[in-house]
Amino acid sequence: MNLRGIDLNLLVVLEALLREKNVSRAGEIVGLSQSATSAALGRLRDIFHDPLLVRVGRQLALTQNAENLIEPLRDALSKIRQTLMQQGGFDPLTDKRTFTISASDYAVLVLLGPLVKRLEAEAPNVTIHLLPRSRETEKMLVEDRVDVVIEPSELLPGSEFPSEALISDRWLCAADFENTLIGGERTLSLQTFLTAPHLTYGIGLDRQLNLADQHLAREGVNRRIAATVESFVLVPFLLRGSNLISLVLERAIKELAVPGIGGFEPPLVLPDIHERMYWHPRHTSDQAHIWLRGRISGLANNISISGTQVERNWVPS
Repeated sequence: MNLRGIDLNLLVVLEALLREKNVSRAGEIVGLSQSATSAALGRLRDIFHDPLLVRVGRQLALTQNAENLIEPLRDALSKIRQTLMQQGGFDPLTDKRTFTISASDYAVLVLLGPLVKRLEAEAPNVTIHLLPRSRETEKMLVEDRVDVVIEPSELLPGSEFPSEALISDRWLCAADFENTLIGGERTLSLQTFLTAPHLTYGIGLDRQLNLADQHLAREGVNRRIAATVESFVLVPFLLRGSNLISLVLERAIKELAVPGIGGFEPPLVLPDIHERMYWHPRHTSDQAHIWLRGRISGLANNISISGTQVERNWVPS
């Protein structure tokens, strides 16, 4: 195949077509009309001597040849983009760049919130897209849908993606100060923990539990789950004025600082979590990506040094 006779812009269109499997949506991504995208698809079919996308019912599906093109095409275009963007390095004060980060509400609250605030002055032309946690973390990295994923290492054991440790945290029991099951002692016995109504949180339709709740389930600890919620940020607000208790990370209790809600030592041992930053190796040498990872790890280091130490067994002020 002679590259001199090929418009390399067609590869950008091809990448969008392979990802979206829809001519209209692919056109929107690359800024072409539907007719122009269809024409580009026709030229691509001639180049590869393959239909690439075939109609199955009312949808388009990839041919096997198209499936085989996804990863090498993505890597090739990523390297081209990196080469172009690395000319002269990366200057966060003047250069434009968009990064997408997938993280839990907890990581956004504790780590990425401060990052966004800091970049407002340090990198005025940089845009950060924050996506919620996904059950398809590694697939998102492979498909270049995200630049960075922040997840507890416990959820990605043995991952081969490049990664860096960020922060660790421990679990506390959160409850309303006026919780009548706890009483004036401000302590939480194992009996109370087991019999009190619990508020838990997780993600997805199957309500994947957080790591602390998963640990208790594996240990066979039976509790009464009164309610579930998909965002842990809502937990302290739902605890107010109730006898509900919930397992919440220590730094989250401090950051949210919801009046009337306290953190109590759990009456049984729970494993800490260890947040890590993951990325695809195609971005390892990207100067802008190196800068972003450095800013995230720097903030994490400052958080780890300063510590949190939420006051145990809080009492109302």
